[in-house]
Parts: sequence; structure tokens; C-alpha cells
Amino acid sequence: MLLTGCASPSGSVQRSSDPQRSDAPGISGGWVVVQRGDTLGSIAARADVPLARLQRFNPDVNPNRLAVGQRLLIPTQQERAPSGGPYRYQIRPGDTYSAVARRFGTTPARIQAANPGVEPTRLRVGQIIQVPLRGGAAATASSSGAAASRPSSASAPAGTSTPPPPATGNIPSSARNWPWPLDDYRIVRSYGADNHGTLQPMLLATNRGAQAKAVADGDVRFAGSMRQLGRVVIVHHADNLQSVYALCDNVLVTDGARVTRGTPLCDVGFSNATERFDLLFDMRLGGKPIDPRRVLR
Repeated sequence: MLLTGCASPSGSVQRSSDPQRSDAPGISGGWVVVQRGDTLGSIAARADVPLARLQRFNPDVNPNRLAVGQRLLIPTQQERAPSGGPYRYQIRPGDTYSAVARRFGTTPARIQAANPGVEPTRLRVGQIIQVPLRGGAAATASSSGAAASRPSSASAPAGTSTPPPPATGNIPSSARNWPWPLDDYRIVRSYGADNHGTLQPMLLATNRGAQAKAVADGDVRFAGSMRQLGRVVIVHHADNLQSVYALCDNVLVTDGARVTRGTPLCDVGFSNATERFDLLFDMRLGGKPIDPRRVLR
């Protein structure tokens, strides 16, 4: 349930009133877009947060190689990131334990154990939780803007290392005959277990210039970058259903946006590994994966 809030990947100049600009007032707690000439130190100074805390809240960012258009999460004054953890983290729109765990290189189970009085399915924006780190230090990885050639499992959008079991039972009556996310596509990998028994999401090949569209009305709960998945959009629908669109290029919506069926969400990205324009598409019911063909017409 997460979930590239709309950073400007082209690095185009933003208006000074844009709250995502790194020189805009009131950037604490939000996302900023790196502008030409920015350094991690200058952004930390403008946000009035310690440089070490800013670095630890953005573990995928190489401070020596900031890129124009790259997004950074600015911690609030209530958040802390001591060396070795646990971090004190403030819940943001679209957050889940899985999303937070993916960001900081830990696991949802460790976060849940550290917050025994918190119901993970009822997180509130602004709520403070403890985030213990795996191995006592934040995990390091490649830049958050880099997309891997293929996701490791159907659970990748949720950020867990062990895929959740598929949803069982009936699909809500509201989820019937939804359109496919692409106008022109072919299924190059069906939903289901691979030869190793790992559940894999559906992979759709399409053409240059294709846009992934919302399969139903809903709210954008995540529009950002994820390790191994490139840019990702997650939309929450009625009856606890979610649709996930990954391996995107440009994201066309923002966190919290209300979308209707057919709204363009992102431009489909090109995969150097497959030499195709591929969209990873996943459907979930209550956070658990389901076969999209049970919902789509």
C-alpha cells in the first residue's frame, strides 16, 4: 500500500511556489525535487535538518551524484535516524509497513514487532512508529531511480522479501469486467508461480508511447520509485482492492490524487533486458495478490 510521486524526471524548471522544490518554504516532511546546483548539504540546511538524518532517510541516494529531477524525502523535526536504528518515522499518505520496510532495508515483521500497539492496516498519517533496521544499519542499494530488468516476485510492490499468500475467496461484486490497463498489449508473463514456486505478477508488453491507465476509480496511494521496479503507481479502489502499475517511465499522477477509470497514470518504460516496452501489472485484495484476469474483462 504504498505506492515517483511526480518528480520531474526531465529536470525542467519548477515554479518557486512548487512545494516540491528544494528551495521552497515548508519542505519539512515532504518530498523535494533536486534542482541544478543543489547539494545534499544545502538541502539539509534549507530544511533545517541534520545532514546525517537526511542521508539516512534517503538510503538509496548517492550524495556525491545528485541528479536534477531526483526526489528526496525530507524528515520532520519529530523524526530521528540514530546510527544503527531504530528510526523514529512519521507515517505519510500511502505508507504501509511494507513500504517503510522497503525504504529502510528492513522487514515488515520487524516493524510490526517494534510497534506492538499499532494495527498495521489502520496506520494514520502523522502517526509515529519505530523502524528497527536489519543488521543494525540501513541497507544500501543502487539509485532509487534505477529499474531492474524484472521484479523478483509478485510481492515486490509491497516491499516484502517473502511474498504474501494469494487472496482466497470471492472477489467483491464491484470488481467485475474492469478494462485492461493498456489499450494495446500482449501477455508475456501470466500471473502465477514460476519454476521455483515464486509467485510472479503479470507482465504486459506494449508499444512505444503507450500509457498505463487506471482500471477503475480510486485514489493514488503511491506514485514514486521502488528498488527493482523503477517508477510505480499504486491505486486503491473500493472494497479493499488495489492495482499496481510498475516499470513505468514518466509518472503522470501525484500521491493522493483521485483518478477515474481510464485516467492515464504513467508512460510505460523501455526494458533494456527484454528490449520491449513492459508494464508489470498487479492486482491485490486486502493487500494479497490475486490473478488480474479474475477482475479484468
